[in-house]
Amino acid sequence: MSRAKRVFWTGWATATLLAAPSLAWGQADPLQPTGRWSANQDGQAALPPMGWNSWNAFYSDVDEEKVLASARLIVEKGLAQAGYRYINIDDGWWVRRRQPDGRLVIRTDRFPSAKAGANQQTSFRPLTDRLHAMGLKAGIYSDIGRNSCGQIYTPSFANQPEGTIAEREVGLYGHVDQDIALYFGEWGFDYIKVDGCGIRGLGPDTDHVRKGNYRVLPPLIDMNALDRTDIPAVRALYGQVATALRRNNPDGDYIFSLCLWGSADVRRWGKDLGGVSRTSDDISASWTRMLTNFDSSATRAFYAHPHGWNDPDMLFVGAGDFDANHMTEARSHFALWAMLNAPLLIGYDLRKANAEQLALLGNRAIIALNQDPAGHQAIPAYLSDDVQIFVKTLADGDKAVALFNRTQAPVEAVLTAAHLKMRDDRPISTTDLWSNERGSFTGERKMTLAPHQTIILRVRGERRLANGSYLSETPGDVNPAEDGTVPLADPTIHHAPVPWQSTRGPGDHPQYSGWGGAQPDRAPFGQPLRVAGKMYDTGIGALANSRLEVRNHGRSRFAATVGVDDSALNGARSVVFEVYGDGRLLTRSAPLRRGEAPAAIEADVRGIKLIELVARSDSAIGEAPPIAWSDARLFG
Repeated sequence: MSRAKRVFWTGWATATLLAAPSLAWGQADPLQPTGRWSANQDGQAALPPMGWNSWNAFYSDVDEEKVLASARLIVEKGLAQAGYRYINIDDGWWVRRRQPDGRLVIRTDRFPSAKAGANQQTSFRPLTDRLHAMGLKAGIYSDIGRNSCGQIYTPSFANQPEGTIAEREVGLYGHVDQDIALYFGEWGFDYIKVDGCGIRGLGPDTDHVRKGNYRVLPPLIDMNALDRTDIPAVRALYGQVATALRRNNPDGDYIFSLCLWGSADVRRWGKDLGGVSRTSDDISASWTRMLTNFDSSATRAFYAHPHGWNDPDMLFVGAGDFDANHMTEARSHFALWAMLNAPLLIGYDLRKANAEQLALLGNRAIIALNQDPAGHQAIPAYLSDDVQIFVKTLADGDKAVALFNRTQAPVEAVLTAAHLKMRDDRPISTTDLWSNERGSFTGERKMTLAPHQTIILRVRGERRLANGSYLSETPGDVNPAEDGTVPLADPTIHHAPVPWQSTRGPGDHPQYSGWGGAQPDRAPFGQPLRVAGKMYDTGIGALANSRLEVRNHGRSRFAATVGVDDSALNGARSVVFEVYGDGRLLTRSAPLRRGEAPAAIEADVRGIKLIELVARSDSAIGEAPPIAWSDARLFG
């Protein structure tokens, strides 16, 4: 490079650093490589948690016998051996917060073993000890606000907290350290689900506040307007819980489940705080509502990793559209949750389960996909409103593929070697995980899907990239530490009627934040990856002003073809692509603009544990163009 070009380049890079993204004085540059994997590594969610939760089965009408009956059946029916171990008590267990010391009091008429002494002294330790003696784990429920979801949104349900306003404030707000120490240190719980209703539903104009039922807590969350959501404040409250959990569990034996229903831009930061993060509102026993919840996680594969899983809510196998008369739908629901690496939490009264339902929940071949140690969520290989194909890379080199018919009519689907990133001139062996039937094909295979059916296969073949893997194949090793987005509601999620509202109001609006984030094999807003007119079927689409952390498992070379995606609206913005290894700059591109030929970029990554891919733009936050790390791969 000539001296004149070096001067130009240095000046341009300095200007870019100052302009992208815009930073307040003293704020750290989010694009500055750290050499450190920043997604959560605390707790016991190296694999998606499996177990049972009381809510879908009983709502708040929960008691000790129901909990223990479910635990016994999980052991007796072989489900514990299959991996189900968490027995989680949801809303309905508390009666009040004792005054003046603020200790929580258990509803002993429902949990008789909790009665421990005078002055409303209660303890869940006898119950958690009993569950632990059965080889199981125990989970508890709370809310980040002063009051629970049941109090605010389902006050007609059973077992609401009682007493004065202060006594009925059973949530964590103002009591984080006290309650977490109680739950984990004294009572022996292993899992906590923390809802967010208390910071959402008690504004000054709400009925509860006007009637004097509860104190006002100005809402921090607006589900329908992200610009009216105080994202930093919400994150800070959940951060307090994460800190308290680490403090009270020095052995790390806990799981922190954030339940913010995809609000507050939690897609971007939930993975950094907890082991599980809800991506949608509550599921119901409805096929179309299942589609809504599935869609909220299906295109977020880069935002899920070991110790930080996407959660489209609990399983509803056994009820409604997934009951004993709808086993095709039940199998699809279960298989899709397994492919997503979603928590497999049974939400059914197992005392009513028949042999076929228990066999589905205990299907070891499907569970193995969910519990695969590589931790890669399935990525969409084909998307439409009718039929979809998802592919998941497994630790042993096999792949799992789900072909999903969303409609009420039969459809024909064609699975291709390209969907699997395998060679189309070599045979691909298949095993149907429902029937265990084996087969093979070369190039492509046609299949007919019955209404609502999911065909799920385990496949093996010769990879298109023989001596490595594309980064989009291994999303569990890619973390969008900074994705360049501004909070936007995702319009692509199925809009089903909300069961608890029916058709009151104008309908279900886009509300789950996260549109425009990093995507495997497509541009960030769903368009195909395309640079200067050339299409790519493999790569990472993101926005500029982004930094992606990539774990390297012993590969020696990184390579990609980079450029500004053709879907960019502003062709004047330029982007520089940089590759770092363990915090050290390895290579960078010249500035690139929309329409300019893509550039090949390659780096020696021998001995490097963490690679960081940085795309710096001269645009401000919210104006960054979409960019492509096409054919991004690790090999050698």
